[in-house]
Amino acid sequence: MDFGFILASAAGEIFSPTTAAYALAALGLAVHFGYSGLLNFGQAGFMAVGAYGFAISTLTFGVPFFVGLLIAVAAAAVFALLLGIPTLRLRADYLAIVTIAAAEIVRYIVTTNQLTKVTGSANGLAAFEGGFYAMNPFPEGSYFGMNNRDFFIRVVGWVLVAICCTLVWLLMRSPWGRVLKGIREDENAVRSLGKNVYAYKMQALIIGGVLGALAGMIFTLPRGAVQPANYGTELTFFLYTCLLLGGLGTVLGPVIGAMIFWVVLSLTQGVLYGLIESGAITWLNTVQAGQLRYILVGVALMLLMIFRPQGVFGNKKELAFA
Repeated sequence: MDFGFILASAAGEIFSPTTAAYALAALGLAVHFGYSGLLNFGQAGFMAVGAYGFAISTLTFGVPFFVGLLIAVAAAAVFALLLGIPTLRLRADYLAIVTIAAAEIVRYIVTTNQLTKVTGSANGLAAFEGGFYAMNPFPEGSYFGMNNRDFFIRVVGWVLVAICCTLVWLLMRSPWGRVLKGIREDENAVRSLGKNVYAYKMQALIIGGVLGALAGMIFTLPRGAVQPANYGTELTFFLYTCLLLGGLGTVLGPVIGAMIFWVVLSLTQGVLYGLIESGAITWLNTVQAGQLRYILVGVALMLLMIFRPQGVFGNKKELAFA
């Protein structure tokens, strides 16, 4: 078993585009749940809306990259409004029910055979990333062992993560952010001070949803394809794992949590595959090992919640509202 290769593969996941996408989406959940107390179980839906909004606008209407980006962001904002208008005046659990159902509705809509020409149905859409890579300023060559396309998407993904983290940090330090955290702790008290709690919740839902849409784009650009199977309910649960690993009411927590999540997944997969190939494990095949790694990560998360429920960067005060 080549431990050097396993460790190198795990280290490569720290700054991968997928990790950047998970960090962005988990940051959106931090705005929703960590700072606002909004129990959103449909972040995968926002990611799908962003990815499909960009892909459809590019392939069907031939719009430039930045126009497609604006369409994806606008679609996420409209999706947040559709979810928030009927639910944000009600208890938090209603939002959880609506969002998890809405995310599944989005996934089933794009797989409808009648929309195959637009959404690609179950096969999804491909070959829409040309406009993005056309902006690549890096000439062909090797960059830290990567080609110029891989290096470009990593730079864009992590610069976007840094920008969004800075914006969220500034927002949460502003009077608007302090009101939002007050709503998380006791919305009735905030309402008694004359604040429009409904409007603040809606704004938070839209901001977190837009972050999810941006994550959906970063998630799909390296693959050059968007497929509905990638946006199932389990994706939202993985994002909550990243959020809990890093800490609920923090800015850097979701980023570090996403890094830990993918490093642990890569390590467990590499070790399990190595043991199977060496013959040390004979009662598992590689398909079963792929599922077992999620079980191991789940056990690790359970231990984390027992011994450090506030996450890596969080503190126990954040758990008072949960």
